[in-house]
Amino acid sequence: MNDQKRDLQNNEETPKSNEGVQSSPAFSWKRFLAKKWVFPATYMAAAAIILTLMWVYQDAGKSALNGELGLDGKSTTVTNNVMKPEAMAVNTVTETMQLPYKEKGELDVILPFFDSKASNEVRQAAMVEYGDTFTPHMGMDFAKHDNSVFDVQAAMSGKVTTVEKNPVVGNLIEITHSNGLVTVYQSLAEMKVVKDADVKKGDVIAKAGRNELEKDQGVHLHFEVRQGENGTSVNPEQFFAEH
Repeated sequence: MNDQKRDLQNNEETPKSNEGVQSSPAFSWKRFLAKKWVFPATYMAAAAIILTLMWVYQDAGKSALNGELGLDGKSTTVTNNVMKPEAMAVNTVTETMQLPYKEKGELDVILPFFDSKASNEVRQAAMVEYGDTFTPHMGMDFAKHDNSVFDVQAAMSGKVTTVEKNPVVGNLIEITHSNGLVTVYQSLAEMKVVKDADVKKGDVIAKAGRNELEKDQGVHLHFEVRQGENGTSVNPEQFFAEH
């Protein structure tokens, strides 16, 4: 009888023991969460994770922006193609050539440029006789109606590369320009510039005079345009924007 009671008592206590084992983990978590430092520590850990993610995101955004705007030193092109600094063109103003004198309307072309493509009559009118020889006239001769003296001006800005006294063509000046052209002024008097001087378009460089080659022309200016120093002479008229 006593043995039966002991067995019955053991059978009744066994479920209690099993229930205690199953509830033990829950009880441990409750005890853990009940501690005062648990929630602050959890909050700090979550905040640290959020801040880390924000820093990573910001760094990625800056790197992408620097790559687009060229702040990394490797690119200078705006990605939206609105402006490309390396493709920007600098607008330059090309200086035109003026007539080599100021008194417009008061001077005539008394001897034209020899154009090999012109008619026979026009070509004959552009020949210069010197002694027993006829040579093509490779410039334009200008003179006043009354054969008086007039100022000779630089047709374009440039550097004076030649100043000479020639026994045949008279006093002469040559000016080299930035575009490679050379303007030549012959049959001069009272030259007012020296070699290597810089002149501006319209500056007075001399006065018209006389020469031996074209002595029948009287007081006049012989004007030429050449393609480079000692280059081919071309018709000056094609360069005059106001002629």
